[in-house]
Amino acid sequence: MSPLPSRTPAATTAIRFVGRVQRTTEQGARYAWSGSGFVARFQGTGVSVRLEDDKNQHTVVLDGTLRDTLKTDGRREPYVLARGLAPGQHRLEVYRRTEALFGPTELVELLVDDGQLLEAPAAPERRVEVVGDSISAGYGNEGPNTSCPFSADTENHYASYGAVLARALGAELQTVAWSGRGVVKNYNGEPGDPMPVLFERTLPEEQSSRWDFSRVPQAVVVNLGTNDFSTEPDPSADTFVAAYRALLERVRSVYPSAFVLCTVGPMLGGEDLSRARRGIADAVRQRRASGDDRVVAYEMQTPNPSPGCDWHPSTATHARMAEELGGELRRELGW
Repeated sequence: MSPLPSRTPAATTAIRFVGRVQRTTEQGARYAWSGSGFVARFQGTGVSVRLEDDKNQHTVVLDGTLRDTLKTDGRREPYVLARGLAPGQHRLEVYRRTEALFGPTELVELLVDDGQLLEAPAAPERRVEVVGDSISAGYGNEGPNTSCPFSADTENHYASYGAVLARALGAELQTVAWSGRGVVKNYNGEPGDPMPVLFERTLPEEQSSRWDFSRVPQAVVVNLGTNDFSTEPDPSADTFVAAYRALLERVRSVYPSAFVLCTVGPMLGGEDLSRARRGIADAVRQRRASGDDRVVAYEMQTPNPSPGCDWHPSTATHARMAEELGGELRRELGW
């Protein structure tokens, strides 16, 4: 029988969290936004994780290689992530594939077989933040066609354009995105706070959970407007521009020197796309007229062929979006 695994509380400095995380007690940390999670190093032959989590899915990367997806089911005992590893040092990454509407995740502890956690890997110096909706969350990107409904099984944030982009740039990503939410109006008038309200929160479903904006990115990609204009009635141009400009002003207040790229796509078309692009361009023009030359409106050109569930971009389209937007960020930031 192998020795009992060593137990390490999630609040230890041996774990580096990614994304917006609410530290709770010495035994826990909670997170809910897409792509949030943690990175750790350990020396040993296996690793397990104890989570308080009912129905999310998580990407597991061990030593740079994707492992089987971790699907939670509310169990109290640990989830085994790897066993029978070669003795030595290993790097573990665990990120939420699923978005905030599936409820929060609480990391309770990591358990290492035949070893211990080591000092956490240093965070990359480059940081990117994405503010968006279902597209940025990865809704349906693994779906086989347009007829499949929304589900955890077809949503993979790790394959979203933001995650692919960040890895290509060698940057840490923080995503703030929720399906169906808009700048002014949610999809089909559905209830719920729009994204400018949720932007303030660590845990989006908890009004009192306020993010401190302590992780300052060099670049922010705002990909909003699809839900505002995809269903009738559209907001008026003045209403949309005012709300979008207010969001940009808030982004600038918390990230004074970040480059902010504002775009929309690739699900809208026709006059809906034109209205969204005009509104974004007008809001950006007003910001630049006020002296903010670090914000730009960008018209994404990536098309949406062979879409996934509910006409959302496939993983292949996300990869092309990442390449297109990555070129813009490299030119602006010298990366």
